[in-house]
Amino acid sequence: MKVNVAFLSSDVGRLFRKRFGVAARQFGVTGTQWRSLAAIQRSPGMNQGALAAWLEVEAITVGRMVDRLEKLGLVERRDDPADRRRWQLFLTAKAEDLMARMGECAQAVIDESVAGFSDPEKDQLQALLERVRVNLSDETPVEVNEANG
Repeated sequence: MKVNVAFLSSDVGRLFRKRFGVAARQFGVTGTQWRSLAAIQRSPGMNQGALAAWLEVEAITVGRMVDRLEKLGLVERRDDPADRRRWQLFLTAKAEDLMARMGECAQAVIDESVAGFSDPEKDQLQALLERVRVNLSDETPVEVNEANG
């Protein structure tokens, strides 16, 4: 039986998360905490609801995780000027330093994942994955009947 692109890409993602989770432990955080810090770094000021959506977890789960990250001195909550019921999330200087160190570790995992690939193959892989992401970025799923019919 031939493995399809959905299974293969999901499995590759799982293996990356597993490797990053192991690597994160040496820095005193979990893989999910690392992903949270990376999301906040990419989108400073995001709120907990947006972070929960990005991580694909419940808001209460993110709330507890942000509590832990705040206690570790990695994240700070600030009032959202547009909505007093929400907090905006920002990395602290300590977290920025940690992310720089973890970034080196992440690059080592990425380099390992494409070991033996030529530079053009790496570029092609990146381009093809980006096209798949663009194709799937519309949040409206295709109905099964429409796809077959």
